[in-house]
Amino acid sequence: MRMVRVRAAAAVAAVMIVVQSLVLVSCATIGKFNGFANWNKCESLDALKSYVESVTSAGSPDYIPIGDRIAVFDMDGTLCGELFPEYIEYMLLAHRCLDDKDYVASPDLVNVAKQIKESGVTYTTPKVSGFDLIHANAQAKAFAGLTPEEFISYVGNFLEKDAQGFEGLKYRDSIYKPMVDVVRYLQSRGFTIYVVSGSDRMICRALVCDQLDIPSNQVIGMDVTLVATNQNGKDGLDYQFNDGGKDKLVRGDSLMIKNLKMNKVLNIAQEIGKQPVLSFGNSSGDVSMHEYVTSNNKYKSMAFMLVADDAGRDQAYMEETNKRIAQWQKRGYTIISMKNDFKTIYGEGVRKTL
Repeated sequence: MRMVRVRAAAAVAAVMIVVQSLVLVSCATIGKFNGFANWNKCESLDALKSYVESVTSAGSPDYIPIGDRIAVFDMDGTLCGELFPEYIEYMLLAHRCLDDKDYVASPDLVNVAKQIKESGVTYTTPKVSGFDLIHANAQAKAFAGLTPEEFISYVGNFLEKDAQGFEGLKYRDSIYKPMVDVVRYLQSRGFTIYVVSGSDRMICRALVCDQLDIPSNQVIGMDVTLVATNQNGKDGLDYQFNDGGKDKLVRGDSLMIKNLKMNKVLNIAQEIGKQPVLSFGNSSGDVSMHEYVTSNNKYKSMAFMLVADDAGRDQAYMEETNKRIAQWQKRGYTIISMKNDFKTIYGEGVRKTL
């Protein structure tokens, strides 16, 4: 009997070794880091590498255990382009309401879509008070009734379109190459990456999950309601899934939360449950996230702001950019300059046309 147990234990140990080897191989293929080929030598990159070395080196006074190495990234303007001439989600709504022959938009939705198109002539956001929320509510209505899978598929098809204002670039490939390097680097050093965006969570999943090897449950964004097809307006506490017939889960027509400013902090605290140690953003919508990460943190922490200052290779408003640089430096954030720090933005063969 003892011999049988010994053999069984040996067999289990062998299986565990094989499983662990497979896990290691699998992890090695995800987030593989090949260096900072898309960066110039610069202070911002040196600061990031110095920080990471400090917090990941055993014996360092700044050492952070792997489970607490959490980095949060804004998406639009931080991980990917945001001026085509608008945010990708704005362009998606305009396409849905004005160009999709299979969808008939209401006059209100058409009006919002036209505001997006008209502002795009000068590559500016619509000069309408509270347009973030106007767009978010319109987006909820325009895609109501689609299952999450149908919506993500719709977004995926849209992302295959040529990015407006550029030659040789599709929306799907509008992720900044240097920021891919950063994500890969952090993943290789044991950091868990979360995308924390003001854009629709499902749009973010369609754009970044495959491109950056980030699981869908590590994407936080704007949320609309989700309802059962037979729920018919009943509160979730008053309806059981499948009680009204065979149900599907679909997008509702109401906004739940626009994930900007303080709402980013709220969602990070609720969904991650830990205070991150690194934060990357590009606008005032990310300041609350940065302040939360760098305030009263038991670990060494840093915040980076990427500024759009390269009018030759991307859209840039230098007057606004210069104001932002001064504000961010005053707050102690590390500035990443697209013009000076990025060797390339979208990769070879991409040219700005407007």
